[in-house]
Order: sequence, then C-alpha cells, then structure tokens
Amino acid sequence: MPVKTARPEELEPIERASRDEIAALQLQRLCWSLRHSWDNVPAFRRKCEAQQVHPDDLRQLSDLARFPFMTKDDLREHYPFGLFAVPRERLARLHASSGTTGKPVVAGYTANDLDHWAQLVARSLRAAGVRPGDMVHNAYGYGMFTGGLGAHYGIERAGCCVVPMSGGQTEKQVQQILDFRPDAIMVTPSYALVIAEEFARLGVGPDDISLSVGIFGAEPWGEGMRAELERRLGIDAIDIYGLTEVIGPGVANECIETKDGPVIWEDHFYPEIIDPVTGAVLADGQEGELVFTSLTKEAFPVIRFRTRDLTRLLPPTARAFRRMGKITGRSDDMLIIRGVNVFPTQIEELILGDPRLAGTYQLVVSRDAHLDALEVRCELQREAGRMGAAGRAGVAGELAQRIKTRIGVSAQVTVLDADAIPRTLVGKAKRVIDERPRPA
Repeated sequence: MPVKTARPEELEPIERASRDEIAALQLQRLCWSLRHSWDNVPAFRRKCEAQQVHPDDLRQLSDLARFPFMTKDDLREHYPFGLFAVPRERLARLHASSGTTGKPVVAGYTANDLDHWAQLVARSLRAAGVRPGDMVHNAYGYGMFTGGLGAHYGIERAGCCVVPMSGGQTEKQVQQILDFRPDAIMVTPSYALVIAEEFARLGVGPDDISLSVGIFGAEPWGEGMRAELERRLGIDAIDIYGLTEVIGPGVANECIETKDGPVIWEDHFYPEIIDPVTGAVLADGQEGELVFTSLTKEAFPVIRFRTRDLTRLLPPTARAFRRMGKITGRSDDMLIIRGVNVFPTQIEELILGDPRLAGTYQLVVSRDAHLDALEVRCELQREAGRMGAAGRAGVAGELAQRIKTRIGVSAQVTVLDADAIPRTLVGKAKRVIDERPRPA
C-alpha cells in the first residue's frame, strides 16, 4: 500500500511556519501560561517566589530556565486538585495515571483543553498517514487512562471511523479486525505483539491483515520492536508520544514519510532537554531528560515538568517543528546492576536483533549475597518451533555475550518456548521484576 504522505495544502500553516514564526508564537503563549499559573496556582507562585522569579522576568524563550521545575512529587503532594488553575465547576473531564508507585496523577481538562487535545491527536493521525474516511481500531484502554478516550476523540476529529475496542479480549480484537477490516490500529507496542501472535496462531499472515498503519505509544520501544511489528503485521509502525501530566497521547508523533522520531507539536508544548543531575539546560542534539511546559492548557498547566524520559531534541525534517529522538529509557526505570546502568530498552534491542527470539521478555533483578544479579527471560519465535535444551542454551549464551559486550553487565539468560511469559492484556507490559529486598 503506498505511503499516504501529507500534501503541503493538508498541513496547518503552523506546521509549515518558519522557526522565527514558531518562536514568536511560543513566547506569546509561554507568557500567558506562566501568568495563568502564577495567578491561579498558589503552589507554583510560592515556588517562583522562593526562586525569586516572576512571570514578568520572561522576555525571551531562554529565560524559562530561571523558573522552577515541576515533578511528580509536586503532583502527589497537591493531590488531587491542588495544581489546577480553574475552579472545579469549569472542568469538563478528569483523567488519572494508574498510581502504581503512589498516589495517581490527576489531570483536569476544560472544554477548550479537550478541543485542543482532539485537534492534536487528529494532527498526529494525519502525520501517521491516516486520512478522513479511514477506520481506526482503538485498543488503548478506556477509563481513567488517557489513551483510550484521548485517541477516540482525535480519531473522530480526523474524520475517521473509530472502533472503540479498548484493551483485552484478544481473540475478539483479532476477529473484529478480520471482520471490520480497519486501516489503522492504536495500541501499546507490547499488546500489539500479543495481537500479532493471535493472528499467527490462526494462520493469518501479514498480507491477509487489512491494517496498513499502527500508531504505538504509552511505553518506550525501539527500532528492533518497529521491525518486529512491521514484519508480523505488514504495517508501518509509527511512534506517538504523550503522558498524563502533559495532556495524554498527542504531544508528539512520527511522520510516516520519514519515521525519524516523533515531531513535537511545539505550538502547544515547549520542550527542553536538561542534565538530569544538575538541571542545566542542554543544547539541541545532546541527550538528557525531557522537560515540557504547556503553552495552551487551562485547567492543568504544567511548567517545566520533568518527564524522566531520556532523549534528545533533533532538527525539523517532515514538519517545521523539532523532533524527539527515540526514548532511550527513563531516569526512574534505570537499573543499576553491579555499578552498570541498564535500561530495559537496551536489552530489548539485543533480543530483537536475534531472529530466533520474540519481543516478549522480562528482566528479573535479585540479590545474590551482597551483589545484584540480572536474569533475562525471553522466548523463541513461534515459527522457530520447539528447540531442545542444547539449542536454547546456545541461543542464551549468544545473547548473554551480546549483553556483556554491548552493555557491560553479566546476565543469566533463560530462553523459553513461545508463550511461556505471561502477556499483558490491558495497558503497559511489566518488563522488570525487582526481587531485591527493600531498605527497612
């Protein structure tokens, strides 16, 4: 199927604007967002006063570096509504994170916020090659998670037909794709692998699947996963980026014609890259922690929110806005194994570099005496068939050697038969099992 590259007349004017035009709009909106937060969020005003900075001090974009950061700790400290900038009566919707590591993050939206969000997801769909009249199978979870409803209203805004499937019920997911023949799917990459496995179990090959585009987000994934999803489903695999604190899906999205990293919709979100230790702003091209400031949000503005995602800012290509490099990991999901920094995505890339291995894996961290130990559990591809103990040991030894050479850590590798690792049926995959004793 030919790639649906956007024609210039299909783009919004801001997507074709000059850098000076974009910067001027950003400065105007940034001044508004800082003043809006100062006037309506007492906790933000107190942090600014402690840092001796005022919204009037922002005269150019680089002045933003003088303002305080916002972190998840701030959101939890003021749970649930303490950082909202409008009265509760003006809220049109609430969403929340899962709260698996403490109190959930609660995000609020005015009607204008929801309108902007739908517009940005529709823009993301267009960037991914989806066009009005297409049918989109939405397998992101509905409910408090931003993925399902965020994608849903964006699909409708894009002039498409939405199939509101949500997560789970894999057999039904596959049957509906076969029956309805949608053009695109929105889902987490880990659950897309589960769907692909069900197609394979039924003997349905990529050429018999109607999907041409998959828009995958909500968890980090790399080029190895892209190749695996494209091979199994016969699609273009496109990265969408978002997070609850900033708005949900639709903060950034790859363009199908380049597939060279998500384009940040800089007219609504101002990005910075900082040194995760010192907080100093880094130049474009340098890797560090991604920070976002919202430029148009009314209910729940975020100023210099530290995402903990590690990436770099790249120059524009298919659009006038800057791009993000692939997320290499999160500063808060980094594992330190015997003094070596290890990110799950690094292991994933090495696993998917072996055509005999599937993309489902788990990292089990334990403590052997006083030293940390890492076990990598992975699976054979279903089409590889069953393999004897000696064959699995050989595959395991090769992977362990690649991990030692590329990452610098010793790992015990266990190669299992297909389907041996529990699948995630809703939401994000649990890649890391940390069995180390917690400090008292």
